Amino acid sequence: MLNQKANCSKTKKSDKINLLIKAAKQGNVKAQYLLGRRYYCGEGVRQNYRKAVFWYHKAANQGCAKAQLGIGVCCSLGKGVKEDLAEATAWYRKAAEQGVSLAQFFLGLAYATGDGVEQNYSEAFRWYRKSAEQGYAPAQFFVGTCHAVGRGVDQNDSLAAEWYTKAAEQGHMKAQCYLGSKYLDGCGVRKDAKKASFWFRKAAEQGKPEAQYNLGVCYGNGEGVKQNYREAAKWLRKAAEQGFAPAQYELARCYFRGHGVKQDSREAVKWLRPAAEQGIPKAQFLLAGCYFDGMGIIKNHAEAVKWYRLAADQGLAVAQYCLGLSYFDGQGVNKDKVKAAMWFHMAADQGDTNAKIMLKKLDE
Repeated sequence: MLNQKANCSKTKKSDKINLLIKAAKQGNVKAQYLLGRRYYCGEGVRQNYRKAVFWYHKAANQGCAKAQLGIGVCCSLGKGVKEDLAEATAWYRKAAEQGVSLAQFFLGLAYATGDGVEQNYSEAFRWYRKSAEQGYAPAQFFVGTCHAVGRGVDQNDSLAAEWYTKAAEQGHMKAQCYLGSKYLDGCGVRKDAKKASFWFRKAAEQGKPEAQYNLGVCYGNGEGVKQNYREAAKWLRKAAEQGFAPAQYELARCYFRGHGVKQDSREAVKWLRPAAEQGIPKAQFLLAGCYFDGMGIIKNHAEAVKWYRLAADQGLAVAQYCLGLSYFDGQGVNKDKVKAAMWFHMAADQGDTNAKIMLKKLDE
């Protein structure tokens, strides 16, 4: 009985495809487009990009906007046809001029990147705007970003926040995260930590690591939410496990201080290292201190100097002071008062008090 039902279902699908093919061959534009889409997606037929392009062309030449978009995508990705960004852009334009929001967005991207057309940020913004006004969330986000940075349009934080809100309300993760930052900083909107944490949570629950980090920091500082170190550590861990370096650094600090987790120097170093390796200067400095003192790791002054240097080269004053001190004392590196003075001067120029004291000591 089950086999009979399955065979009956296959027969019905086959009949539908045959009718679609017949209508397409007779010049029915809708059938041509739908057949092209079926071949592109492999729906009811074996996936075949060449046949998809063939039928898209048939429909596109009759003015079918969705088919014009389909050809543009095929040309852009090199599916069923040789990759040709200029040709893709030409087809996107045809569909965009007929009001297809996705084609308008893709045309905006082409102008922004200069793929297949001369780069023109004003044109990019114009097409993003057309797509955004039809409610396409990614386009709304890009319009917001154009206003935020002043690309292709005058910089305007209020309009940036307005467009981010439109996209955020449709569930766009980046828009939710950016809007949260706008509310946290009071940029383009009235400062509101509760609204900031609300939007961070929306994006965080969708897995956005930057939002998970920001929500964790909000819990740690009690901004917009009741201070809760356990919740802070929970959200920081989610972001850290995705490789987000600032979260790895903050989670390490939680383990050092026992905030929301059991104090554990080894676990702290475990999270500190990847943050340091990704270039976070404060993480590099803290890891250097762990090596210097043997905290959570075997003491190694040479390794301490290595990490102090990496942080110092990025301009972290306290790391410059500690590197100078290493040269002054000859710990992890040969004694060298000239190099010590050089690093003390660099730290002192940034206002480091201890570095200024050491410079006076060198002059004595």
